[in-house]
Amino acid sequence: MNMHTARAAFGFDTLKTILGIPVLAIRWDEAIALLTRLIDERRFTKVSFLNAHNANLACTDPVFAEALENFLILPDGVGVDMAAKLLYGAPFPSNLNGTDFIPAFLQASSHPLTVALLGTTRANAEAACAKLSTLAMQHNFVVIHDGFFSAAEEPAILERIARLRPDVLLVAMGVPRQELWIERHIDSRHCALPVAVGALLDFMSGSVPRAPLWLRRLRLEWLFRLWIEPGRLWRRYIVGNPLFLWRVVKQKLSLGPRPLGARGE
Repeated sequence: MNMHTARAAFGFDTLKTILGIPVLAIRWDEAIALLTRLIDERRFTKVSFLNAHNANLACTDPVFAEALENFLILPDGVGVDMAAKLLYGAPFPSNLNGTDFIPAFLQASSHPLTVALLGTTRANAEAACAKLSTLAMQHNFVVIHDGFFSAAEEPAILERIARLRPDVLLVAMGVPRQELWIERHIDSRHCALPVAVGALLDFMSGSVPRAPLWLRRLRLEWLFRLWIEPGRLWRRYIVGNPLFLWRVVKQKLSLGPRPLGARGE
């Protein structure tokens, strides 16, 4: 199920198209209810999140952009909020960044689920599994494999996922590898809800610190991450954020707000 079929099936008619990528504009509680319903009805749905960095990558990587067409996309961060306000006059109703939203969704899900973890290092995946197990004790969390596997190991990993057939598969391999891997290898035989979660398992493991809550409330977590990992992230934020906003302004000036639900150029 992609964005448009999810919208038709569940009655959500608000999409905000950011640089050609349709993003679902719903509240936090609505998003939890939507994912719960998708799992309950075993409607296979690939889930990802759009932030300024992902949007920039999609602008220059047509394979990644094409893959995102088959995902249900949720809004992540202040960048896409600024874009939505500029293009549509209002930000997204909620910041559904995966680092906060996915643990909250799992905590809110009362029906016991099987949740598989794939990606990051083995140590971080195991630590994240233990943390999630304490946060949402009603679920069964299983580490499938770390994210550093060879092509020769891939069939066995896919076979294990298919045997387990989890309700949720959290894939933490970084952008765009995680989305492309889901798109190429995961279907309804494997799970109900594959979710591309980026650094979630690293954060949950405690190996990568999160910004203090007050800084997150100011929507400045990106600044904290830049301070922690300047060598890896300076280009993403110092170059990428202004580039993203320039592209949004260009969309605004050349095309105006896209019709709700339009895929864009």
